[in-house]
Amino acid sequence: MTTEANPAVQNAPSQPQPTEESAWGGVEDNMGDPEEVRVIFSALDSFSQYAKIAHFNVTHLRRRSFYALPQAQWQMLAGPPFNFLETLDKADAAIDSNAELARAILKSGLVAFQDAVDPSGKTDVGMPHEWAGVAKHVDIDKARSTIRQFYRDWTADGAKEREASYGPIMKALAEEKSKSASGRPFKVLVPGAGLGRLVFDLCHAGCEAEGNEISYHQLIASSFILNECQTPEQFTIYPWVHTFSNHLTRENHLRGYKVPDIHPATALAATPNRGIMTMCAADFLCLYGDDEHREQYDSVACSFFLDTAPNLIRYLEVIKHCLRPGGCLVNVGPLLWHFENNAPGNHGADDDGDGDHNHKNSSGIADPGSFELANDEVMALLTRLGFVVEWLQTGIEAPYIQDRDSMLQTTYRANAWLARKPTS
Repeated sequence: MTTEANPAVQNAPSQPQPTEESAWGGVEDNMGDPEEVRVIFSALDSFSQYAKIAHFNVTHLRRRSFYALPQAQWQMLAGPPFNFLETLDKADAAIDSNAELARAILKSGLVAFQDAVDPSGKTDVGMPHEWAGVAKHVDIDKARSTIRQFYRDWTADGAKEREASYGPIMKALAEEKSKSASGRPFKVLVPGAGLGRLVFDLCHAGCEAEGNEISYHQLIASSFILNECQTPEQFTIYPWVHTFSNHLTRENHLRGYKVPDIHPATALAATPNRGIMTMCAADFLCLYGDDEHREQYDSVACSFFLDTAPNLIRYLEVIKHCLRPGGCLVNVGPLLWHFENNAPGNHGADDDGDGDHNHKNSSGIADPGSFELANDEVMALLTRLGFVVEWLQTGIEAPYIQDRDSMLQTTYRANAWLARKPTS
């Protein structure tokens, strides 16, 4: 299932409008597939259900357990300095704030897909009755994780994480772009593009950046933030509200962060030499292994992506197929192999404060077989497949949606490297 980017949905009249070059398209052309429709509306419904499920799990169950305590104990905890019931009220308010973003994402997705599902031209937009409540537990987990991921990609505080995970890529590609003498745009493919910040940053830096993502949770959310968000800091998210463990202070537990840190359309409009930004929604292996994508890209940029591969050989073969002679693969990330201890077709658990990253099925899941390599073996595999590894940096401290004030710190010691496809 593949789509080219469509013109962006129009923003508020007071804001600069995203141009077609900055569009982040939907997947409306694929709506004839019943399974595709089911997956899309499961994702949409999960954003619809976010508030209800979060209130139940985070505060309702805790209130019930609180009042099950002996009366003297819950009365003590209800008063100063604990004020536990007030804490639960504040947690409810934080969930409501997260839900504002979830509802905006939901509305954006419904508008994008309504014409394909119901071409009758009706003006009211709502979840179709037959799809209400269809989201499963795993879908709702992904919605919660997606909201939390906005901290990493689209808050000012997340800049430290972005610098660790995207910084080496941006630096390497700036050097590659400066050496390019072809006269054509410097074209970069970003598989596992997630919420689109790396794709946006590359476009902002003058590259022709193409993101690839298979998760509809990520696609719908990134489309909203890039094309339809009306102002910087329009929303406030509370990424740590879902768990009550390992907080030094309640203030930190319930700390909010403004989203987005910049308004994408305004930032691009103010950049004279900006590039082009597009998106393809598809399985990476199925799409980019075809003849149409042969030798089309100057670089493939992977951030926390390669370890989503059940079969890294297939990933690297497709990447080499996509690269022009002399093009490069730039990678930053750990080796948390997502298929380890999972049956083929399943991925690791959604990240929710434990440091696990998850690209939500952004891999060639149809291929049978899987294996896991150590880092030195990955380097050897690159060489065996014909790449030339030009540099390798190890031990990069790379947190992933990490509360820096938490009593539990999970930080990857990631690697960054550049491997080049020979010119002949």
